This record gives sequence, structure tokens and C-alpha cells, in this order.
Amino acid sequence: VAALTATERTRGVITHSSGNHAQALALAARLHHARATVVIPEDAPEIKRLATAGYGAKVVLCKPNLAARAKVTAQIVKETSAIFVSSHDDNQVIAGQGTAAAELIEDVGDLDYVLVPVGGGGLLAGTAITASHLLPKARVIGCEPAEADDAYRSFRSGKRVEEVSTNTIADGLRTTLGVRNFEVIKSRVFDIVRVSEEEIIGAMRYVWERMKIVIEPSSAVAVAPLLYHHLGIEGRRIGVILTGGNVELGPFFKATFNNRRKKGK
Repeated sequence: VAALTATERTRGVITHSSGNHAQALALAARLHHARATVVIPEDAPEIKRLATAGYGAKVVLCKPNLAARAKVTAQIVKETSAIFVSSHDDNQVIAGQGTAAAELIEDVGDLDYVLVPVGGGGLLAGTAITASHLLPKARVIGCEPAEADDAYRSFRSGKRVEEVSTNTIADGLRTTLGVRNFEVIKSRVFDIVRVSEEEIIGAMRYVWERMKIVIEPSSAVAVAPLLYHHLGIEGRRIGVILTGGNVELGPFFKATFNNRRKKGK
């Protein structure tokens, strides 16, 4: 938003997002005195919808699939001439999200691995670019829900998979891998791993209880491979980027209870 001209900002900005990018765009628009419209799937956590509206954006609900998000957004752009700001498939967004890795490296120094959640791939691509400059020997690993594994399948096949399931608790990762992002990921990311829904819930609970940090399922996706020993990198210096703490407590506690009952605890 800051990179837009004053004339462009008068047109307003728009995006579709399950909530994290939505809140960021809403706040950025308010700080730059621009109108913001955000198309959010109707099954997104209410806490994200309320926060987005609280930052000043107009929230428009749509059916919970990528086609509906794109269709509703395109119609509003046609009616209002608002400027679309992708949540991930945009060079400036990729660069901005890469600053999280820069701050991590500045804080902790040398790392052997950096683990990052991946949905649309903006954060993973930005992290990979940043790490390649600041820590050339570090290996960047994307972490993805097994129930929404288009990035994993794209990485393995070398061809971008465009369909994605939304059957995961990690609502922030229910996004198709971006075109720009995939090109970066293919050349700069070491690997992409998948985790189960049960592992996501378990990792989220662990961070809450042990670290006293409130994270959402999409953040826990990057913790789960370590907690459940999927990578075989014990004893190495590992950085994990946590990406949000928007949690509706009711559904989370229900999922946690069901997860523990499955394990007989």
C-alpha cells in the first residue's frame, strides 16, 4: 500500500484472504488513508473477520472455495476500480514477508535450517530469498498440512498444482501456490514436508502449554515436523517462523478434545 501512488490509493485496495493478510491490508490501508475491501470465506474464524473489520476494512463474505473468492473479488474490482493486492503472488508482498526471516536471523545469528508454513508461498519464497543472501548455507524447509498439500505435490513434480483442498484446520494455508512463489521455491527451497491434522493440533497445544505463546493452526504447521521428528535434524540450529495467533477457542478446544480421545487420553 505504501508503494502505491497517492492517485492509486484513492481507488482503494482489495484482496481475498482467510484473515491474516486481510488484517494486514486493512491496517496498512487505514494508515495510508485508503479504503480497503476484503473478501473472506464464510467459514473463516470469526475472530479474523472481526479483527479485519476492526482495522477499518469492509468485509464481504463468500463461499469457502478459491473460485468464489476470485469471482467475488473480480466483480468488486470491476465495480469500484480498487487495486487488487495478492496475499502472496506479488513481488512486493514476497519481499515484505521475507523481512520476518531477516529479523529472525538478526536476532539469533547462524542457523542450519529455517522452517516456514506454506500456503500461497509468499512467506516461504520471501524467506528463501532472504536466507540465500544472509545465510547461504542454511536450508529452508516449507511445512504444509497433508490435507492441503498442493505445494508439496508441486515441489515433488516440478509442476505447479493449481487445485487445493480446504479440508484442514490450518485455514491460513488454504491457498493455491502462487506462480512467482513457485519459481523461487523450486530453486531456493531445500524441501517441503507434510503434517497431519492431529500433529498440527498437538504442536499448537504444545506451544501454548510449554512456551505460553498463542499460535494458530497455520503457525503450528511449522512446529509439527520438529515435535514429531519428521526431519531427522535433532541437534542442529533451527529457526521456526510463527505466522499468526488468531484462534477461535471453541473449535480449538473441541478439536483438541477429539484429538486426545482418539489417542485414548
